[in-house]
Amino acid sequence: MEDSPLGRRSSHISCLFPEILTIVFSHLNVRDKGRAAQVCNAWKDAAYNRRVWRGVEAKLHLKGRSNPSLFPSLVKRGIRKVQVLSLRRSLRDVVGGIQNIESLNLSGCFSLNDAALSHALTQEMPSLTVLNLSLCKQISDRSLERIAQYLQNLEVLELGGCCNITNTGLLLISWGLKKLKILNLRSCRHISDHGIGHLCGLSTHAAPGTLELQHLGLQDCQKLTDQALKHVSSGLTQLKSVNLSFCGSVTDSGIKCLSKMQTLKDLNLRSCDNVTDTGLGYLSEGGSRLESLDVSFCENVGDQGVQFLAQGLFNLRNLSLSACNVSDEGLITLVNALQEMTTLNIGQCSRITDKGLSAIGLKLKNLKSIDLYGCTRITTVGLEKIMQLPCLTTLNLGLWHKRD
Repeated sequence: MEDSPLGRRSSHISCLFPEILTIVFSHLNVRDKGRAAQVCNAWKDAAYNRRVWRGVEAKLHLKGRSNPSLFPSLVKRGIRKVQVLSLRRSLRDVVGGIQNIESLNLSGCFSLNDAALSHALTQEMPSLTVLNLSLCKQISDRSLERIAQYLQNLEVLELGGCCNITNTGLLLISWGLKKLKILNLRSCRHISDHGIGHLCGLSTHAAPGTLELQHLGLQDCQKLTDQALKHVSSGLTQLKSVNLSFCGSVTDSGIKCLSKMQTLKDLNLRSCDNVTDTGLGYLSEGGSRLESLDVSFCENVGDQGVQFLAQGLFNLRNLSLSACNVSDEGLITLVNALQEMTTLNIGQCSRITDKGLSAIGLKLKNLKSIDLYGCTRITTVGLEKIMQLPCLTTLNLGLWHKRD
């Protein structure tokens, strides 16, 4: 029976139950899901099942000519996440067409301005929890007023590169977005300590603050000083990570404030020129529970700072020391004490030799990734020790040349 034409026909994929087709189609990439829907009506019905499209983000080019079937098709498939790759017509088409939208990514839509956003946001949108406006450089505090008024369930707000945002905008955020958990303010160079104070609830007469924040991006916010970190340490008691890279006015005193935050797991101090070994000492003494620390290109961090880390940051798993003034001596002290590390970046640490690599190969059995770019004093002898690590999956040698 199995060899008969009827048996062969009954085992063909077209004879599968719709439920089985749905499971198969759910494993396809977005393009192939769409292609499957064009094969026949049975496949189209299965491919349009919401289970097939669960979690998928639609990537759209919204050009001048509208497609009347676009948004009904997305709604039918249960798609609630949208990334707009180019925007040449009203944003209102999106928010009106997908009324239960959960995530809206407008990153890089350079033409988007306050007027367009105000036109789109005319009523509350309780389902929207993620909004990405990164590099929308025409957006200003005026848009944040609308966002704070109508998007009060936002949990993620990306404003990286929105260079017209000021402290007033942060006051509006702290007034309306009480559920915010992730806020990225990268390169918002007009904001200062006063604005961070708004987020931390210091302006209780005007706004309660965004006290549920867990991740705060302040990269390249040039006006911030240690006072901002004092505000953060006292007000954002649920904060898990903060990015302060390229904040040149942050010093060891500010790091001392952060060292007392027991919830803080991830701290990025990359290119903070005024952070020194003393700051790392504060982290060690303050009972910090950091799991990830980046002090790359902090030229005043050296062996003493690394030894401080070894004495107190016992939860540390990811450490970036690229271009720091660290030698084999400091590195050996570190790996002897913190043997559970999984990521170690020591690229451009020109004082590291095979001696330091041998210590890594001997002690860091859980190491998965190491950066040795620009370590000009290492040879194949040291690399052989690294290559024997059982968990290593990533090794960056960059422009390293074999030395005799």
